[in-house]
Amino acid sequence: MSNEPITLTAGDAEATVLPGNGGRIGGLRVGGTELLRQGERYGCFPMVPWCGRMREGRFRDGAVVHRMPLNSPPHAIHGTARDAAWRTARVKADEAVLTYDLTDPWPYPGRVTQVIALTEDALTLTMSVETYESSFPAQLGWHPWFNRTLDGADVALSFDPAWQEERGADHLPTGNRTDPKPGPWDDCFGMPDGVDVTLTWPERLELKVTSREQWVVVYDEQDAAVCVEPQTGPPDGLNTLPRLVTPLEPLEATTTWRWTRL
Repeated sequence: MSNEPITLTAGDAEATVLPGNGGRIGGLRVGGTELLRQGERYGCFPMVPWCGRMREGRFRDGAVVHRMPLNSPPHAIHGTARDAAWRTARVKADEAVLTYDLTDPWPYPGRVTQVIALTEDALTLTMSVETYESSFPAQLGWHPWFNRTLDGADVALSFDPAWQEERGADHLPTGNRTDPKPGPWDDCFGMPDGVDVTLTWPERLELKVTSREQWVVVYDEQDAAVCVEPQTGPPDGLNTLPRLVTPLEPLEATTTWRWTRL
């Protein structure tokens, strides 16, 4: 199938899926109000086969050190799939299935599948990485850019993490955990019972971002948007907390955004 834009609908909710632009969600409208920052690099993109910054673009697999392009010097950031065209495998009125085959510069063969499912009050994203050949370390997650303001109302963030990853001057975790600190943030937090973050636009909308995963990066240093990024490990996690994808065990994660009008 082609990689043309896809529109999903459920009730008065509408999502635009852009397979040709990194498999991202280009827009999410509820009652005609756009929740995601618009623009070619925004919306919500999948982070795979790693999330956030990878120190100096290097990761180790056993005795072998691999180097990724430094797309955020001096680091590599957010994986390779957001810069690629995905294939549309299946589409229904309220669901789309996309696939992406890992290729150069990633050194291992594998396939990523993303399922985007819309209901009247929620968007659920599920992603998996599988291989039929070599095992390899990987991460996956999502990077949504939620509009800071909806119809004149500024968003408030609410969440209760167990810890915050101490951030070094290079924006990477130092390996130390601290008590959560007040924002603004470009930081990774641990939520052992699963990601649970609430965004509230007073008198407009409440949106809960949840996931079974234990890691979330929160970025709110921009005037236009805030980011709440569930992921399967911390930044630089291929080096510090690798998850292995094997022919018998794919890596899979899910996040749901559920909204309520206020």
